[in-house]
Amino acid sequence: MRIPINLSSEPFRRDRPIVAAYAACAIALTLLLGALIFLIASERHRARDARRGVARVNAELRTLASDQAKIDAFLRQPPNAQVLQRSLLLNELIQRKSISWTRIFADLEEVLPYNVRLVSVRLPQVTSRSEVALDMIVGVNDPVAVIPFFKRLEESPKFGTQFVHSYAPPSQNDKSHRYRVTVNYAQKP
Repeated sequence: MRIPINLSSEPFRRDRPIVAAYAACAIALTLLLGALIFLIASERHRARDARRGVARVNAELRTLASDQAKIDAFLRQPPNAQVLQRSLLLNELIQRKSISWTRIFADLEEVLPYNVRLVSVRLPQVTSRSEVALDMIVGVNDPVAVIPFFKRLEESPKFGTQFVHSYAPPSQNDKSHRYRVTVNYAQKP
């Protein structure tokens, strides 16, 4: 039987692969640290540019707000306020007068199927974006019959997005299904 005897003060170990792995990890981490420092510096640069842009836009906004306040103060003066109210009223009347009921019903006739009847159309509302919104109630005997009407409205270039507000089932007095629909309308001459 052989007993291995090591006479050295420290036994021999194979540390070279571990030291090489540590060195490779240290180099990789150093490169990663450099990349992160570069990314942080470039983000700071972008953030500084964004802050400058926001400050510039805010300064322009403050200038425009002060100009608007001056104009509003001028328009609120008693003689100017009366003229402003009158011009707003006249503009609204002109805008409402420009909507042709004959054209509305002619355009609705093009998309209205034979089995869907128009129960009512409320006074068209002109939105802040100068769009005309038609609020109408349609009646059908069969609920499936309203689907082609909605498809035709959707496909028509004269009508825009539609929104069904409510549905009323048949009652004792009225045997039709009623749908309240709002649709954007672009009246073309």
